[in-house]
Amino acid sequence: MPSTFSHEFNAPAFKGKVSFNTGLFINGQFLDGSDNTTIDVINPTNGKVITSVSEGTPKDVDLAVDAAQTAFDTTWGLHASGAQRSILMSKLVALMEKHADELAALEALDNGKTFNWARNMDVAGSIDCIRYYAGWADKVTGQVQETTEDKLTYSRHEPIGVVGQIIPWNFPLLMMTWKIGPALACGNTVVLKPSEFTPLTAIRMCHLINEAGFPPGVVNVITGYGNTAGNAISSHMKIEKVAFTGSTLVGRKIMEAAARSNLKNVTLELGGKSPNIIFDDADIEQAVNWAAFGIFFNHGQTCTAGSRIYVQEGVYDEFFKRFMEKARSLKIGDPFAPDTFQGPQVSEIQFNRIMAYIESGKADGAKVEIGGERHGSEGYFIKPTIFTNVNPSMKIVQEEIFGPVCVVIKFKDEEDVIKQANNTVYGLAAAIFTQNLNRAINTAHRLKAGTAWINCFNSFNSNVPFGGFKQSGIGRECGDYALTNYTAVKAVHVNLSHRM
Repeated sequence: MPSTFSHEFNAPAFKGKVSFNTGLFINGQFLDGSDNTTIDVINPTNGKVITSVSEGTPKDVDLAVDAAQTAFDTTWGLHASGAQRSILMSKLVALMEKHADELAALEALDNGKTFNWARNMDVAGSIDCIRYYAGWADKVTGQVQETTEDKLTYSRHEPIGVVGQIIPWNFPLLMMTWKIGPALACGNTVVLKPSEFTPLTAIRMCHLINEAGFPPGVVNVITGYGNTAGNAISSHMKIEKVAFTGSTLVGRKIMEAAARSNLKNVTLELGGKSPNIIFDDADIEQAVNWAAFGIFFNHGQTCTAGSRIYVQEGVYDEFFKRFMEKARSLKIGDPFAPDTFQGPQVSEIQFNRIMAYIESGKADGAKVEIGGERHGSEGYFIKPTIFTNVNPSMKIVQEEIFGPVCVVIKFKDEEDVIKQANNTVYGLAAAIFTQNLNRAINTAHRLKAGTAWINCFNSFNSNVPFGGFKQSGIGRECGDYALTNYTAVKAVHVNLSHRM
């Protein structure tokens, strides 16, 4: 019998007790894994075990796929109208709103992000996402194509069937909703694997999904490791589509597994090395505030993180002075403290990876202007780190660090900065700060990135597409663009009067 996780939160931000089953969620039930093994969930503020969750194996993925297929063939898919799907998704929204503080507390507990950010961005965005796609559920339509008068031709956008989804640890709840929202709206059933580092909100959502009244097997959640459960999903012969958010390295493996198995449809949202461009005429105070948010938000563990900050030479000194002051002012510490901006990195593995990049920058001759070391004596805290004196060949300039580490680089003019900004294998996001609207739009259009922010950073909306160019991914999340990831288009030709 799977264990029950119980925890008493007693912080100024949230007081309350949570208690729920931590088994695999298959066919509406919580089960032990086939091997009866578990995974420890670690508190990143102190390195101690929070709880253990059931470990899913390829055998469990098989069971989940069978349950999902049965649901698709009987109670979901074309057997549940868009209106019915919308009603259930709206019920889930209401339950998420009811338990919003609890979800935020769980997110802060195993991820380390601050409760305030989790509540106001992650949970709020997740609720908005499911609400948005609930509105789409009865509006997924095809077209009638004009051909000849003796023929009726139309297209249908049908659900694909069982889809596999693998989500990361940096925004666990938000990424879950970005995945299941369009999939459920289109009538698909889901087998989802959360990160083994941050499984708690995904498991708690399963209880809410049951409470909302979704038929068993529509959503199945397998907590497990990437090389076992994740690989089983991406290579499964009965899964027709897989969606993944995470590193480019793992994305390549998933794409290869999909190709080697059944050529399943693939959506990938991968890494980034986003440029943030500050022109001479920018509002410096706003540019500094947004730049700090762009790189240090979520402890730098953001695929869009503005880790390459390019500042035009006329305002470089003033910007840099204020940016250093801003970085020093950011409070690091307890995620549940109301004034904390930055909590710990998610895991010891990630902590060590970031510190290795910092050491690489130092060894290559870059100058650490601030930070570059751990904060405190326990947990996985890293001080906000700013490098200067860098060149384009350095690892800290080219590779995704996924931590509170950035480089600040002086540039001369638009041609110079666009060339530098596009000098990367990634193309997920970029930002431009200027009061010149023509310059802003022109630069945004020339940057090779899936998202371009003008005078802001890390601003997302459920109805706006998100995804990358180049090695930052394939396909788009959010908006009606995401619906195309989860439908199969069928053309129907009806002979009205043509005789042979």
